[in-house]
Amino acid sequence: MSPEAIADVTAIAALILAYLAGSVSTAIIVCRVMGLPDPRSDGSRNPGTTNVMRIGGKKAAGITLAGDLLKGVIPVLVARYAGFDIMLISAIGFLAFMGHLYPIFFRFEGGKGVATALGVLIALSPQIGLLVSALWISAFIFTRISSVGAIIAFIAAPIITYLYMPDAMLGVFGMSALLLARHKANIKALIEGNERRFK
Repeated sequence: MSPEAIADVTAIAALILAYLAGSVSTAIIVCRVMGLPDPRSDGSRNPGTTNVMRIGGKKAAGITLAGDLLKGVIPVLVARYAGFDIMLISAIGFLAFMGHLYPIFFRFEGGKGVATALGVLIALSPQIGLLVSALWISAFIFTRISSVGAIIAFIAAPIITYLYMPDAMLGVFGMSALLLARHKANIKALIEGNERRFK
């Protein structure tokens, strides 16, 4: 097998493994282990950190957040260590994010992807990750509405990526577009004034 063919096979394998890593739904596993209701059928019915917080409290939510962040961080860091070019690395991050949204292990019923996307950004570039995270945290603190933080942060994410790492912009734009689409119901609730706040 030629070096080019080996490189192609390695890249395809990395993309598949990233998707499979993203498909490990931390929220569902945490809720099962801790004896909590399935987040897909309780609360907001979203298997993510915010809903786990509502269902099971801070400890369960903290574990879920850490797991979802790592699903984005680990595949990207491994890809960087392997010496892949930045466009392939951003594609690997995108596939990890897609795994979270559409997990093959859990009937393709995934979350909205905020924590996993943040993990991808942090591993791509600490500067990008910290700026987007700061936007999310600031908007959440100001409004006490999780979705507002996510929406503002990921409208800005492609712009910030373009400024710091333009070769990764396509993957980040794809993540942001899908993440915002997953927040369609939240955007509608915000417009109608019905979106839930954290006390």
